[in-house]
Amino acid sequence: MPPGTSTPLLPTRTGTLRTAATALRAWTPARWAVSAVAAVAVALAIGIPTVLIPNPVFGREIPVVWWNYPVWILTSLVAGMLVATYVRPRRAQPAPDPAGEGPSRAGMAGGVLTWFAVGCPVCNKIALLALGYTGALTWFAPFQPVLAVAGLALTAGALVVRLRGEVYCPVPAPAAAPAAPSPTAAEHA
Repeated sequence: MPPGTSTPLLPTRTGTLRTAATALRAWTPARWAVSAVAAVAVALAIGIPTVLIPNPVFGREIPVVWWNYPVWILTSLVAGMLVATYVRPRRAQPAPDPAGEGPSRAGMAGGVLTWFAVGCPVCNKIALLALGYTGALTWFAPFQPVLAVAGLALTAGALVVRLRGEVYCPVPAPAAAPAAPSPTAAEHA
């Protein structure tokens, strides 16, 4: 590197995606299995109440729109991978999470937004109470694709942050202050 230049504090978008890909290549088959199980659980948690998976318990007045299925599947896959980032290898020591609570909150918010995005606009009690039947169809239904993109972006962003944290080394803790010298025999006499 030429003199007078410095490295950026934050990686570029390409560097971040490469770092995430590096972390994924290091995953064990067990971690991929956790990811698959979590993805199925998220798919069921979103798909059953929104009737993307037909079932006798829930109903839907407005038919499913074509884009609901890809959003649902992509969110389930990304959320499953996000859950798997919280599973540590057996022999690994727990490390402090440099990312804090941000990724878990963003991932949860992304799942909730996706649920609102793929659900029936008039079956959503919150939208129905706030906007009424006509308002839910007129205002909320056209806004659902925006919620879908935002939900998927939040979940994917949380995944990238978690994966980046698996590759970058955490900042070492500051060194402890030197211990006070132990009293010698002469001081006790």
